[in-house]
Amino acid sequence: MSEPIDLLIHPRWTITVEPAGAPLEDHAVAIRDGRIIAVLPMDEARLRFQPGETVELPQHVLIPGLVNLHAHAAMNLMRGIADDLPLMRWLREAIWPAESRHVSAAFVRDGTLLAAAEMLRGGITTCNDMYFYPGAAAEAFAEAGMRAVVGIVVLDFPTPWASDADDYLRKGLETRDRFAKHPLLSFSVAPHAPYTVSDAAFERVRALADELDTGIHIHVHETETEIHESLATHGVRPLARLARLGVLGENTIGVHAVHLADMDVELLARHGCSVAHCPTSNMKLGSGIAPVTRLLEAGIRVGLGTDGAASNNRVDLFQEMRHAALLAKVASLDAGALPAHRVLAMATIDGARALGMEALIGSITPGKQADLCAVDLGGLFTQPCFDPVSHLVYSAGREHVTHVWVNGELRVNKGVPLLHIHDKELLRIAALWHTKLAN
Repeated sequence: MSEPIDLLIHPRWTITVEPAGAPLEDHAVAIRDGRIIAVLPMDEARLRFQPGETVELPQHVLIPGLVNLHAHAAMNLMRGIADDLPLMRWLREAIWPAESRHVSAAFVRDGTLLAAAEMLRGGITTCNDMYFYPGAAAEAFAEAGMRAVVGIVVLDFPTPWASDADDYLRKGLETRDRFAKHPLLSFSVAPHAPYTVSDAAFERVRALADELDTGIHIHVHETETEIHESLATHGVRPLARLARLGVLGENTIGVHAVHLADMDVELLARHGCSVAHCPTSNMKLGSGIAPVTRLLEAGIRVGLGTDGAASNNRVDLFQEMRHAALLAKVASLDAGALPAHRVLAMATIDGARALGMEALIGSITPGKQADLCAVDLGGLFTQPCFDPVSHLVYSAGREHVTHVWVNGELRVNKGVPLLHIHDKELLRIAALWHTKLAN
């Protein structure tokens, strides 16, 4: 007798990511109760299963949902607000003043909802976020039906959200408790950067992360200025300071990591840290090119992040995959550096590993949650197709994403996000905030 399941997806190609290997042709993915229960040839699937629904994708490649390892989702409302400035001028002259005037719970909820719609439309099913008012961000991710790790941001100076490091942590923990039972949400501790957080605050961050067994999410070594200021103020480079304070560990995600000496790479490797590589933001802010090939050679986990729309200006991991691959080649003068299969792993399973979620997501593996993305390669601009993985990185874009599932639930159908809020309402929200921010 056939085994009942909820859903059977039959694409032309299935890229499981793990185990690594050639794409599977004419296979199916069987899903029940939000989990993948089998990946098998379609002929066998027809005999074994009785699906409640079958989705035929004859020109598509099915991949794991993409993992955005670093984002400031609410900053979608600041897209294009301060272009063509280097990082510290961008922050001090534009972003921080705008945030002090406008950031609120409503701002964060609305901006995160816009970002979630953009991410889901582009095949991103998990976001590692860092911003103020984490409760408002959590509400938006929950409404969108998107998996997220919400950062409890920590700074040493006041913002509309909190007054000092203790206040940030207290309010963040209250938010974490409020969403503790949500199946798609988890939390990390997110000290902004070494130049905005004191030693005493870092010690509290480390103690809290140890107590809660949660991740630490922090910008680090993004610019040369950051390193020079750390040497002048603390006598050591930022990563050496974080190591001295006990902040580095297997649960630490260092974002950007552009300017790394050999000693910095050795510290990251020795402590088992991960790196969130944000190539587009690094290029746009003129920060530099992260030494990704050196990091990988040292055995360091590297995932991909979009950063916020204010410094990108897209929340698009297809763009990040392509830029990461091309930058690695031009930086090393080696066309074989960071091949397409490796980049796809960075955008999926490596991001999941960095978040400690590799048992749940990141590959199309029986037992994992059904976070999946279907990409149509049947169009004129993606034909002929000799290698679907190559096309995902070098030819296709988020506009080719047709279906997205999170926990086995359809979130994008034939290119249309299935949100409880209509696109017209999202456009109205964007227009409202445009008026406020422009004045």
